[in-house]
Amino acid sequence: MRRAALLLMLGAAAAHAGPLTVGSKRFTESYILGELIAQSARAAGAEVEFRPGMGGTAILYEALRTGAIDLYPEYTGTIAREILQGETQTSLGSLNARLAPLGLAASVPLGFNNTYAMGVRSAAAAERGLRRISDLQRHPDLRLGFGHEFLGRRDGWPGLAAAYGLPQRPRGLDHGLAYEALAAGEVDVIDLYSTDAKIARYGIAVLEDDRGFFPAYDAVLLHRADVAQRFPRAWRALAALEGTIDAERMRRMNAAAELEGRSFAEAARLHGAASAAPPRAGERGFLGLLLGPNFWRLTRQHLVLVFASLAASIAVGVPLGVAAAKRPRLAQPILGTVGVIQTIPALALFAFLIALMGAIGTAPALVALFLYALLPIVRNTHAGFEGVGAGMRQAAMALGLGTRARLRLVELPLALPTILAGVKTSAVINVGTATIAAFVGAGGYGERIVAGLALNDTAMLLAGAVPAAALALIVQGGFELAERRFGWMGRVARAEMSSEMSTSHDRP
Repeated sequence: MRRAALLLMLGAAAAHAGPLTVGSKRFTESYILGELIAQSARAAGAEVEFRPGMGGTAILYEALRTGAIDLYPEYTGTIAREILQGETQTSLGSLNARLAPLGLAASVPLGFNNTYAMGVRSAAAAERGLRRISDLQRHPDLRLGFGHEFLGRRDGWPGLAAAYGLPQRPRGLDHGLAYEALAAGEVDVIDLYSTDAKIARYGIAVLEDDRGFFPAYDAVLLHRADVAQRFPRAWRALAALEGTIDAERMRRMNAAAELEGRSFAEAARLHGAASAAPPRAGERGFLGLLLGPNFWRLTRQHLVLVFASLAASIAVGVPLGVAAAKRPRLAQPILGTVGVIQTIPALALFAFLIALMGAIGTAPALVALFLYALLPIVRNTHAGFEGVGAGMRQAAMALGLGTRARLRLVELPLALPTILAGVKTSAVINVGTATIAAFVGAGGYGERIVAGLALNDTAMLLAGAVPAAALALIVQGGFELAERRFGWMGRVARAEMSSEMSTSHDRP
């Protein structure tokens, strides 16, 4: 009886566990593996929420640690060097011994090793005699271009430069653009993933890691330790992926997305196809991407991000602007604070909010957008009330209006056009800034822009940028109509005050 009751309790808990939340990083292979994980779990009847392109290792790890996601595809070398801060062993046993106190685990080795590598154009390698990474030391004039995450990782440029004594100063560029930059001669050396499909396409020479700096990067699932218990059906399907993807199959799936114009979901479905599946030629058309099946979902997400954060900014920003105008001592602290907030880089603010709130996705994105929208509203409210003028206030006082009545009947109507201009500015800024929220899994049009960057796909980029720009124009037009419609309030208030002042002067 007790055993049966326990099984019933576990079954009920699993039923109310909510969806399995899967994340992915912001590069092609991680998108595809995330899609594959989601497809496999759904095929087993599990409810899955997939949050693609959430960012780099730091953001994904923080989301996993706080429970905002349940698992994502990762690599043993990254877990050892970046997450566990210098762990030298990359076996699952060693990693899990260190991950257990964090409530995490690494499981289901997928079957391939995607190590970092250095790549140069084949012609340049032959001309300069570049065969090993150590050869770079003899050519300090080489221009290095690395992904931003690689530039800051322990197993990236800082460690590589120290291990090989490299004198160059690399520049940062998105990994999705690196191959084209190398082919165009804008850089001489880039960082690669060994399963990148573009290595063969661009005829890139991969330099030998002759000092063995890079560890093994075996692809695994990094997950919360209780995932198997909370999602038993989904976990059985995911466990069946173990050892089913070799390096060649992974390159094939990457090529489907990067070279053949397939979606990440379509590329992931090649996992179950023959490795020699014929490629599909042709690029995805702009209109097909723009009006794709996710258009209304992304539009709805973008509108929620923009207008929910804007409403909160108005509710807080207008009173702050009034306080700054009414209390001169508060003006500098208030205006200075909202000004400083505006200077914080968006991704840094998102990462901080994820750690602070213990959540990822819409909630931290809304808070960040709310903070960014404050400055124009607070400044314009302050300027609008400052522009009312002492004469109008004195006239209102002479008519016997109290403080609240003056604020409601005189000062606010006179300041309203200026306040609306600030709200319009914040709204338009929010439409653009909301695209960055896709980096933390909040969706919106930025989801397409992030995917386009990963693939260096101009059509995909435009499919996200064009509707965002159109929405900004619509929002700006709507607020300009509102300014014209409500601008009469200021004119009426000013005319009424002038009339009252004239009448009071004419009275005996």
